[in-house]
Amino acid sequence: MLGERNDKEQKQHKNAQRDNKARTGFGAQRPHKATVEGHTSPCTDCGDTNWSNDISRGEVSCGTCGLVVEENTIDPGAEWTNFENSSGDRSRVGSAPSYLYADRGMNTHIARADLTSSGASRFGISSRQLRDLRRRRVIDERSQTRKSRVRNVMKANDMIKNYSQLSKEQMEMACRIYSKLSMNGYVAGRSVAGVAGAVCYLIAKNDDQPVQITEVMERFKVGEKELSRMIRQVSSRMRLQKVIKPDSFFNKLISKLNLPPNTVQEMTKIWKAIEKKPELWQGKKPVGIAAAIVYCAVKQTANKRTQAQICKVAGVSEVTIRQTLRDMEFAMDAF
Repeated sequence: MLGERNDKEQKQHKNAQRDNKARTGFGAQRPHKATVEGHTSPCTDCGDTNWSNDISRGEVSCGTCGLVVEENTIDPGAEWTNFENSSGDRSRVGSAPSYLYADRGMNTHIARADLTSSGASRFGISSRQLRDLRRRRVIDERSQTRKSRVRNVMKANDMIKNYSQLSKEQMEMACRIYSKLSMNGYVAGRSVAGVAGAVCYLIAKNDDQPVQITEVMERFKVGEKELSRMIRQVSSRMRLQKVIKPDSFFNKLISKLNLPPNTVQEMTKIWKAIEKKPELWQGKKPVGIAAAIVYCAVKQTANKRTQAQICKVAGVSEVTIRQTLRDMEFAMDAF
């Protein structure tokens, strides 16, 4: 009788587990199943699949019988906790790679402060080792700027960061395009400042924040003829062609001339009428068209601004405004 009872209990226990599969029939319940990475099979002692990962202890154990199957697991959490009142971020992870640097910020170097006498004593460096590390540091610095292409990229990146007046994202895109041009051999034999200025001009133009060639010339100290040639070549090579509409210059002119809201509304009204006729503005200097629209709007709203004032802000001549108004005369009759 005792043997039959034990066999019956073992059979019931085996049917209850059934390798962690759900039982069929009315009122059947699916056994609890919890897995962790690397442990999905049932426990060898109790047959349950109820694994738990204790990060504080670094152990993986069975939640039913307590069998420990793995020790010293890797903690996937942060190296430490940055509390709200802690001073600074103590993370050892550096910044993301950036094209603002010639090596994308992935280079390492030996700091000069670590090779002083106090730094050597702090790190337990002997005088002989200190002399050797100083020599290695000089060799490392020289090796980083030995290639002319790397020096040119560093020079161009400095120009873009100092003279472009672009946002950080735009500067990074400009440095990336310059790096591609340098790798393709386009910069060789050409002016570094000219190519950098052309790239910055095209980036601003494609982001609907156009600048005039004269402004880029003054910032990068490049001639107009050379810069214009670079812009045409770089835009064709990198496929950065984009048609700029005169309304892209409205904000600049409105700000510098301090125009009132009624004049701004009149400018928008005039531009909407002209925009429907592309032959009036396509293929012409956009800032010249914008200056002519501003002059026409201030006349309509009685906000006095002379042609000389508008030309000084827009960087065009009075002849350009008069010629543009003459070409658009039949479109202005409605106003």
